[in-house]
Amino acid sequence: MLFRLVSSVKRKGSRNRQFVQRIPADLKARVTGLKLEVPIGTEIVPFTISPQMDALRFSLRTSDPAEARKRQAEVASYIETVWQAQRSARPVSITHRQATALAGELHRAWAGEKDERTIAAQVYRDEHGQLVTEILPADPTEGQPGAWEALLSPLASVEDAEDLERWFGTLLDRMLLRKGIGKVDEGSRTMVLAALRDGLRDAVESRMRNAGGDYSPDSKASRFPEWEQEAIGAEASPKKVSLRELVERWWGEAQKAGRSRSTYESYRAIMARFVAHVGHDDANAVRPSDVVSYKDARLAAGVSPKTVGDSDVSCLRAVFAWAVANQLLANNPAEGVKVTRTKASRTRGKEFTPEEASAILSHCRSYKRGREKPKTYAAKRWVPWLCAYTGARLGEMVQLRKQDVRRDGDCWIVTITPEAGTVKDKELREVVLHEHLIETGFADYVTSAPAGYLFLDPPPNGDVRGVWRSIKNRVTEFVREVATDPRVAPNHGWRHLFKTVGREAGIADSVLDAICGHASRTVGGSYGGVTLKAQADAMRKFPRFGMAAS
Repeated sequence: MLFRLVSSVKRKGSRNRQFVQRIPADLKARVTGLKLEVPIGTEIVPFTISPQMDALRFSLRTSDPAEARKRQAEVASYIETVWQAQRSARPVSITHRQATALAGELHRAWAGEKDERTIAAQVYRDEHGQLVTEILPADPTEGQPGAWEALLSPLASVEDAEDLERWFGTLLDRMLLRKGIGKVDEGSRTMVLAALRDGLRDAVESRMRNAGGDYSPDSKASRFPEWEQEAIGAEASPKKVSLRELVERWWGEAQKAGRSRSTYESYRAIMARFVAHVGHDDANAVRPSDVVSYKDARLAAGVSPKTVGDSDVSCLRAVFAWAVANQLLANNPAEGVKVTRTKASRTRGKEFTPEEASAILSHCRSYKRGREKPKTYAAKRWVPWLCAYTGARLGEMVQLRKQDVRRDGDCWIVTITPEAGTVKDKELREVVLHEHLIETGFADYVTSAPAGYLFLDPPPNGDVRGVWRSIKNRVTEFVREVATDPRVAPNHGWRHLFKTVGREAGIADSVLDAICGHASRTVGGSYGGVTLKAQADAMRKFPRFGMAAS
């Protein structure tokens, strides 16, 4: 193991020398709150790294220069194993021999003399003192075998994983930390926990014999080998995994599973912001505290809790979970991070009022084209009308193509399909158009339009995503010119209004759901389908929206 040996310093007002070492910048956030057990001479000194600390400082508890140098080297070696363990996010595998060697350390500590057991008690005590003061008597009275028998009895019942973890989990973590290991894989952990139980059981049996007057050599002590650090291998130092690359690799698989490109674009933007926040691009260096800090920063910037929870944190959780499942990361630092939300007070309905609906549709009908492109003008003229009479999402109407609109008998029908672009749930649906749309000229516009997108001009590379977003923004801005109330969504308000008006007209919810693309609320409701005839009947019931006075 390589580490930089720094000379001890003398503390003002004390003859004893002091160990001082700065906390590495890349580990500062990660090690805050970490509990250390620093070996200083024959003592084990507990120490917790607080958020305010920039450096570790320990009294070496000696003024003798030679002894101070020795203790300085021992503490520096221990601290280096701590830094090494914290940089090792990927779990390592250890051998059965190494597991037995760790059990041997516990065995020798509790089968040895009193002074050795006292040191062991300090080394292996958990934060609640459970292992030593509650499960293990720190110093069972000599000559009283019953004290050891009382410990051996519950040990015999420690069999399942939960019990092993409760008894020895914290102990194992601290033993591994002293070896420079941050985490072992699940199989190794189970093996070592069982080995620690067996080692402690053998030690207790040895102490029972001592208490009964039998001080013959412990026949089982020789079964434990010495620890061999070299066998850990290179897994303790994981390679850097780029955060940005994780999103790309996640998308390479997610798109084949049918995830939408809009989700990918959102995740890519979120990860870019996260990288800027943490100041690095190494996924293995991310800790839960980094995710919490990012969440807090977004909230402080005025982003709504819903957006932070459903978009930012959800993205990080999903990408890191994929990385863990694909053995790129050891754990998911976003797991368990939540955003507290309070229900916002609502001072109006989510749908447009009749007056707002009339104002928007009249604004569209009377709009005169300026210097904008013909398809941009057409989007402003027709998309709000389509949303009003179909309850469709804005993006679904913006991406309509000429081949998606057809006449069937007396009805005109639009096909909303993932082939045209983004459709939530990726399910095709057909919607019968209201006669008011046809009478005002939409069918004529479609008939005269060239093949392809009705409201988009695809770029030479054929990727319409950027143009699609731009036209959506233009339509939103256009609607906001008359629907100025910020409490209502400028386009989603149509979906709410469509349902409200449809129910007032006596149209069944199952039909309204089919037209809007909403999932059935019951298992029974998912059986069967809503035919075009049923939709046509519904559209005949659906009233016309009024027009504002010119």
